[in-house]
Amino acid sequence: MDFITPPYLTQNVSVRRVMLQVLAALIPGIATYAWLLGPAVLVQIAIATATALLAEAAMLKLQDKPLGPFLGDGSAIVTAWLIALAFPPLAPWWLIVVGTAFAIVVAKHLYGGLGQNPFNPAMIAFAVCIVSFPALMSQWPPVNAQATFVDQLVLVFGQGPRLDALSGATPLDTLKTALKLGEGSTSVATVTADAAVFGRIAGHGWEWVAAGYLLGGIWLWGRKVIGWHVSMSFLAGMTIISGALWLWNPAHFANPLFHLFSGGSMLGAFFIVTDPVSGCTTPRGKLIFGFSAGLLAYLIRVFGGYPDGVAFAVLLLNLCVPIIDLYTQPPIFGMKK
Repeated sequence: MDFITPPYLTQNVSVRRVMLQVLAALIPGIATYAWLLGPAVLVQIAIATATALLAEAAMLKLQDKPLGPFLGDGSAIVTAWLIALAFPPLAPWWLIVVGTAFAIVVAKHLYGGLGQNPFNPAMIAFAVCIVSFPALMSQWPPVNAQATFVDQLVLVFGQGPRLDALSGATPLDTLKTALKLGEGSTSVATVTADAAVFGRIAGHGWEWVAAGYLLGGIWLWGRKVIGWHVSMSFLAGMTIISGALWLWNPAHFANPLFHLFSGGSMLGAFFIVTDPVSGCTTPRGKLIFGFSAGLLAYLIRVFGGYPDGVAFAVLLLNLCVPIIDLYTQPPIFGMKK
C-alpha cells in the first residue's frame, strides 16, 4: 500500500533572521532620533554593540562554547541597541558599558544564555542604572539644544561642565513635576502650552521618534515577526487607563495620545514586551501580559517616582509569566478542559 506524503511547507526562520529584521525595524526610529537630537545616539549604539559582543564572547569562552554561531545570531546586538535607545544619548560612555555588560553577563548568561533568561536584559540594564545613577539617567537633551557633534562627543567621553546646559527633564517628567508643584492651580493645558519641550501631541520631536518606532513595529507585524496580542494589548492598557483618568479630570491628566507618543511607549510596545523569551507564550497570556504592562507603566510614570515606567512594568510582569501561562493554557485537543 502506498502512502502519499503531504506537502509540508516549512519557513526559513532562524534566530539570526528574526534579529536582523528587528534591527531593520528600529532604523526609522533611530534615524529620526539622530536627525532631531544629534548623532550622539549613534555613538552610544556603537559603544553598546561593542560592549555586548565582547561580553558575549567572554561568557561563551568561559563556557567553552563556539563563538561564531552565538555572536552571529544578532541577539546581543538587539539587546545593545535597545539599551542605547533607552539610555540618555548624552550619558557618559561608561554608563552604557556598565548597563550593557550587566545585561549580557548577569541578566542573560548567568541564567543560561539565549532563550533561558526570565527577565528582559535591556530592561534589567535600564532598571539597574536608573536606580544606581538616577541623575545621569534623567538628563535628556531637548530637540532645540544647540550642540555640535563635537560638543556631544565631549559630553559622552569627557562629561564636561556643559551637561546641565544641554540636558533637561523628559516631557513626562516635566509635566509631572509642574503639576505636582502647582498643587491644583496648574493644568495640563497650561504646562504644555508654556514649555518648549512639548509639541503638538507629546514631547517636541520625541513624538516623531515614537512614530518611527510605530512604523517599524507595523513592518514587523507585516513580516509576522511579532504577533498583535502583546503590542496591541499593551497600547490598549495604556490607552484605557489614561483615557479614563483624562475624561475624569482633564486638567490634571494628559490625554491618551500624549502617553502613547511619550517616553518608551512605542519602543516598549513593539520591541520590549514582544520579547518571546521573557514574555508569555499562550494567546490569552500574551493579552494579559501586554495589557497589565501598559496599565502598570502608566501608573508608574504618573504616580511613581520615575520619569517612565515601561522598564519596571515589564520586569514586574516577567515575574508573573509562569503563573499567567499556567492558568491560560488552551485546552488539549479532544478534552473539555
